[in-house]
Amino acid sequence: MAKQPDKNDGQAAGHASPHLDDEQRDQAAAHSSPHALVIHEIVREEGETALARKPLALVWSALAAGLSMGFSFLTQAVLEDKAPSGHEGASLISAAGYCVGFIIVVLGRQQLFTESTLTVLLPVLTRRDLHTAACALRLWVIVLAANLVGTWIFAGMLAAPTAFAEKLAPVLDHLGQAPFQAAFATTTLKAVLAGWLIALMVWLLPNAKSAAVLIVALLTYVVAVCDLSHVIAGSVEAAYVVLRGNASVQDYLLRFLAPTLLGNVIGGTALVGLLNHASIAPEMTGKA
Repeated sequence: MAKQPDKNDGQAAGHASPHLDDEQRDQAAAHSSPHALVIHEIVREEGETALARKPLALVWSALAAGLSMGFSFLTQAVLEDKAPSGHEGASLISAAGYCVGFIIVVLGRQQLFTESTLTVLLPVLTRRDLHTAACALRLWVIVLAANLVGTWIFAGMLAAPTAFAEKLAPVLDHLGQAPFQAAFATTTLKAVLAGWLIALMVWLLPNAKSAAVLIVALLTYVVAVCDLSHVIAGSVEAAYVVLRGNASVQDYLLRFLAPTLLGNVIGGTALVGLLNHASIAPEMTGKA
């Protein structure tokens, strides 16, 4: 079993300086970045907390996250609709709307699948037992399913024949085609990069402090402007197109969900979870 982090593992620069008094050492601690092991343990504890939650609590939190992600699609459409016609920077402006759902989910502490690919993986890598792995798999299934249900509910509200939805329908129809435009391999690659960025966002947040909103906005804006593929944000778009009759459920499952889910999992687990855990594993076990 991995040892608990030593109390000195994450102390700030200057804590042992003979040139500082106690008050100055506290000031140094307040202005220094935490050790990588400290960040790992903060993220791992979030995973432990998620694993300990009751299934029904996970369902409701994940459903809320799926619904919240719908505001990314809606806000993008509103910004693009209000941008000057033919303006070259319209897509750069509308991409800012993509950040809204993620900000709501992260600050609201709602359960998002692509965040869980990192947080829940760390307890699995630390404990290395079948029980923890089974609990993590159960959580991923519950959260993914509830997230997707939430996206379909939000998409259904946008597809309903209301004056509000009909006004935005041309823009929503245009934006909603994005998840279906690339081949399987291309979508998978774009999803790997998106999963990588979202997992990195989770890794950066413990050190973000008051800049948390900026970190979330910046990294999700990159996802949007690079046209990367996110399984939950993209599900709102893809579900909307299906409900409007412009794509089939088979298109949703095979052209969007399968490659995007595969890529997000690879990006979140392999490229962030495994690498970041490997970088501090020797410190946890006491090996050089």
